[in-house]
Parts: sequence; C-alpha cells; structure tokens
Amino acid sequence: MGIRLIVLIGVFGVALPASYAQGRLLVAQKGLGSLGIVDPAAGKLIASVPEGGITGHEVAASHDGRLAYVPIYGNSGVGKPGTNGHEMVVIDIAAGKVVGNLDFGHEVRPHLPVFGPKDGLLYVTTELDQAVTVVDPKTLKIVGSIPTGQPESHMLAISHDGRLGYTANVGPGTVSVLDMVARKTLKIIPISGNTQRISISNDDKWVFTADQKQPRIAVIDTATDTVAKWVPLEGFGYGSVPTPDGHWLLMTEPSVNKIAVVDLKTMQVVRSVETPPDPEEVIVPPGGKTAWVSCPGSAQVAEINLATWKTTRQIVTGKASDGLAWARAR
Repeated sequence: MGIRLIVLIGVFGVALPASYAQGRLLVAQKGLGSLGIVDPAAGKLIASVPEGGITGHEVAASHDGRLAYVPIYGNSGVGKPGTNGHEMVVIDIAAGKVVGNLDFGHEVRPHLPVFGPKDGLLYVTTELDQAVTVVDPKTLKIVGSIPTGQPESHMLAISHDGRLGYTANVGPGTVSVLDMVARKTLKIIPISGNTQRISISNDDKWVFTADQKQPRIAVIDTATDTVAKWVPLEGFGYGSVPTPDGHWLLMTEPSVNKIAVVDLKTMQVVRSVETPPDPEEVIVPPGGKTAWVSCPGSAQVAEINLATWKTTRQIVTGKASDGLAWARAR
C-alpha cells in the first residue's frame, strides 16, 4: 500500500506523509509565530505551521506522535513587558495544521506543556496565575490547577512516578516542589537571585536548575528538598537534560556556545561540546544516540553525536528557534 500524502497549507506548501518511519523533531519558531517540523533522517526543515497568533515558546508531543501542543506565551521574555497569551493550540503533525484550541479564559502567559508520566494529563505552566494548569488533552478542558506560590514559574519537571513536580521560578530564583496528586505546594527552595530551566534525573534523586547569577548548576536532593551540591560551569547554564542511560547531564551554556557534559556519578563537568551560537534547549530522543540543541540566536538547531561528542549537523529552522520536542515514529 502506498503512503497517503496530506498537503501542508503553510509557508512551505509541501506534502507530509501521514505516517513516518522516523520520528519528527518539533521546533517552536518563536520569531515566526509557527511550529517547525524537522525530518531528522533528511536533516532538514520540512514544514512550518502557523500558530494563528502571538508566538509559542515551547511544545510537547502526544505519546502516539500524532499531535503537538503549543501554549501561546506572547511576544515578551519571562518577567518582561509585552503581550500575555491566553491560549494553547493543537497541531496535527502529519497534516501540518492547527486542529484544536484551548482558551484559558484570561491572560496567563502559558509556557511549558509536560505530559504526566502516569495519568496522561497535560500540565502547563501558567505564569501569571502562579500555577501549573492541568488539562485533559483529549477534551481540551481544564481539569485542575496546582499553585506554585511564586511568580514566573517558567519550566516544569515531573518525577517519573508522577507524584512530584518541580518548577523553576525565574525572577524569584526559586524552585517550587509540588504534590501533583493533592495539587498543592509542598516547599519553596531558594536557589539564587535568578534561575533558569529545570530537569530531573532518571532515578528521581536529583533535580537540576541553572543559577543565573553565577555560572553553576544547583543540584537539589529530592529526599531533603535542599540544594545538596553546586556544579561549577565555564559559562552561565540554561537548559539541561539527562541522557537515557543516566550517566550524563547535558547543560547548555549560551554565553560560551557550548554544552557542558556532567558525569552524574561525580557531579563534575568532564567535557564540553562546541555548538552554534546561543545554545538554549536540549533534548535526547529515544535511543540516546544523539542530542538536539536549539540555538535561537543562530536560527538553527544542532545535532550532537553522543558517542563522539561532536556537533554533526546544523539545520536552519527559522528565527529564534527555541523549544524542542520529539514526536515518535508513526
């Protein structure tokens, strides 16, 4: 049987296969108000889907690889003046078009969407509400809210059992610990005068966030909810992700155009990988052989080979390419 093609109505006007043997890399084209779709096998951007409004900064893919969820944040940076988004759009990846919309009902600056690992719900940071909003992705209905107790709750990491959540609260420089089941704030951990991004180790023992006042990583012990260690960096850190084998933490350093590779056994930086200018977000798709890094200041994403620790490809993905997600093969 041949592969059915669906015509994408967007800036590229190309045809996308309704199913694909390779996964798709999703890129929030922050400077274009659209979602970029990259074919990693071909190493090129194959579609750019208009979001229909002010821009989204982050994206999450459904577990079946069919849909992308893009909160529409606004045209400002966190804590800065500008428009305040109040919607989240749903994009059919194969069709290359918006197929759903959730209106939060008021301005909230929705930022990062994260799927719960156990319950299938979608958790979206909503900064102006100082909360994480809980959404049923099937019905696109709001089903709850979890207060963070802090402004500028920008990013979210959820433990692998789905019980606990951790938000990086940028301007206050704190991390909120959340009970995802009881939907309440458990503790607020001071980090620095300003902190960015957040990730959690595969065994849920450590949470990582980047100090924006000193070039270092705060390592939070989840057993005590305190900063147990600091990992010095060459430049200011930003986004991070552990590798699937649990051996390494990759931390972007946009101020020096590198990724720091931290050995999670010793909590020390053991090597650096040069990237295009302004590396910010990093993800590792299933398989753990490569990492993808968004570089908003370079209008591209870079592929890093995790065996050779070299940047192997650079793909132009559009102005201010920022948030990343991986849509599984279909």
